Amino acid sequence: MSDQQTRDYSYTQERELSWLRFNERVMEEARDESVPLFERLKFAAIFTSNLDEFFMIRVGSIYDMTLVKQTHIDSKSGLTPEQQLAAIFRAVGPLYKQRDKLLQQLETRLRACNICSLTLPELDVKERKQCERYFRDYVLPILSPQVVDPLHPFPHLPSKSLNIAVELKRGGQSCFGLVPIPKSLPPYLRLSERGLRYVLTEHLVLSYVEKLFDQYQVVSRAVISVTRNADISPEDEDYDVNDDYRQHMRKVLKKRARLAPVRLEIQGEASEALVSSLCQRLELSREQVFRSKSPLALGYVYALEGQLPEESRAALCYPPFQPCFPAGLNRGEKILPQVLRRDVLLFYPFHSMDPFLKLVKEAANDPNVLSIKITIYRLASKAKLIEYLAAAAENGKDVTVLMELRARFDEQNNIQWAERLEEAGCTLLYGFEGVKVHSKICLITRKERGHIQQITQVGTGNYNEKTAKLYTDLSLMTANPAIGADAAAFFQNMSTANLDGDYRHLLVAPHSLKPRLMALIDGEIAKARAGQRAYIFLKCNSVTDRDLIDKLSQASQAGVDIVMNVRGICCLRPGVPGKTDRIQVFSIVGRFLEHPRIFVFGAGPDAKIYIGSADLMTRNTQRRVEIACPVLDEAVRRQVLHYVGVLCSDTVKARRMTTDGRYVPISDPDGSQVDAQAAFLEEARRQEPPDSGGSSPAPAARRSLLGELAQRLLHRGL
Repeated sequence: MSDQQTRDYSYTQERELSWLRFNERVMEEARDESVPLFERLKFAAIFTSNLDEFFMIRVGSIYDMTLVKQTHIDSKSGLTPEQQLAAIFRAVGPLYKQRDKLLQQLETRLRACNICSLTLPELDVKERKQCERYFRDYVLPILSPQVVDPLHPFPHLPSKSLNIAVELKRGGQSCFGLVPIPKSLPPYLRLSERGLRYVLTEHLVLSYVEKLFDQYQVVSRAVISVTRNADISPEDEDYDVNDDYRQHMRKVLKKRARLAPVRLEIQGEASEALVSSLCQRLELSREQVFRSKSPLALGYVYALEGQLPEESRAALCYPPFQPCFPAGLNRGEKILPQVLRRDVLLFYPFHSMDPFLKLVKEAANDPNVLSIKITIYRLASKAKLIEYLAAAAENGKDVTVLMELRARFDEQNNIQWAERLEEAGCTLLYGFEGVKVHSKICLITRKERGHIQQITQVGTGNYNEKTAKLYTDLSLMTANPAIGADAAAFFQNMSTANLDGDYRHLLVAPHSLKPRLMALIDGEIAKARAGQRAYIFLKCNSVTDRDLIDKLSQASQAGVDIVMNVRGICCLRPGVPGKTDRIQVFSIVGRFLEHPRIFVFGAGPDAKIYIGSADLMTRNTQRRVEIACPVLDEAVRRQVLHYVGVLCSDTVKARRMTTDGRYVPISDPDGSQVDAQAAFLEEARRQEPPDSGGSSPAPAARRSLLGELAQRLLHRGL
């Protein structure tokens, strides 16, 4: 009997449907009346961009599976790829309707604030003349309308590009036309009247489309957008291993734009004839066509924010927050000697990334520093880190950068940074065939008075100075010699393509992370069977690894209490009697994107605590280089456990996953309202060092808060 036939699906769920429920949770933030109005519009935009990427990556990869002759069965649901796609298409349709209704409500509310997305029939005479001039002088000259008939082939439509599709008639003959909306045009025209009144560019072209096809009768018209499969992995491509790897990646990027369509979106009154013709040309089924009353691209929302009058921004957006300098560091002293004395934990975005950047800058100019080694996955378009690394190399330091060129959608950015670093004299490594390097680790080695000192930084998020202000993440800086020795061994192994290295403290995928996590779970199972308190806390973005899911179910059956804070996909269904009934799963969606990975095994002073880069997904545990680092310093351990306690006490933004995979609000029996991210913001403000205008809370106050949280967690059974 095959493994598929014996597999238990009673406590697992299909990955993509779990993700869609998470994205529906994002849309719930757009409904939340406690969220500022314009921020709600941004959550609707986030929901939309999430769905775009979902189709490009996940639906695209499942579509690829349907092309393989050998039947693939999903390990969490038992479904074939065809069955998975059918379930996805059924689930997505209602989400479009929810978004349409929500956006209509938000637009109505925004109009009351004189922030108006308008169509031409709504404009007054002056505004209409402004649109006519703009279309005639700036839009019309760069449009490229095309009639599609037997003499004119159907053009390639780039993924997520906006196009006007029209059904045309002339002399009793029918055909249709396409008008691509050039990316060089701004997404909207701001009208010159009071307030923030604007017309989307695609709606402007849609209104004047008769001018483009003046020899035809326009029967129907609509805005359309094609989503294409973007799930290209370089390791799946045939290429000469002797070729320059950056050149290969450039070829991959060009190919991505021409992959097969997986979705057609339509906004407007497209006739059945027009839809049928588009489906035929794009080789799409009707199940892959989604009609929308909302704009098909909502990225313009972020540009609108910069146009808001100051008083509107204050009323409609989150209050501005500037990341704070952490209380545990002295701003007036260099960072490097402070980290040599004690471990430092940064908590983004509540803490600034500046201490880590200053550490690298100081190392670049420190005559005692011998080398800097770092792994890089994603960077901002402007990155101080690159300049500091380049400066270190130019100052004669040995700088080694393991750059992952296959960070999806950031490939071009990483190629450019790699070239800049090479020009400065850095040694560049580019990862391994078939395995992405997703770890976040930096090692600074210095020699002082004949002694070698190593400072290791391990993070849960990228060295991206922009997202560090938007994502919650942890960054540990430590001079612990044992961690430093492991870090040095890691970089040596990476430089020799050794993915099977052994480490005393670091958990490193693809070789040791998963087995060590399984062993740590086994340790809690042994405690439970011996009648001792056994506890596991896991925080990550996604849980899909079937082996780990089965091991967690085994732990639950043995009597281990398990709490999982999973932001997105969770293929484990909690609360299934006799299978996962000691497991609780909750998700937090708020102002900042939850991103840390924290693993806690055990309760009390002997608990083993790790932070790292890996989600509990098969791709992370088996096909990526990932690192989880133990938290050994007592002060930092208290910090991490405090963060965990606050997260587990959230009753505002947290949602509990039910046995059937849905999310429901969490209520505290005492009626308290705890918003974890708001609490962290307030703590950061209060803990700002005195020289920055803030004050640190008294230790007694911190102990009181921790005690109160502990009581709440015990009361709720967490």
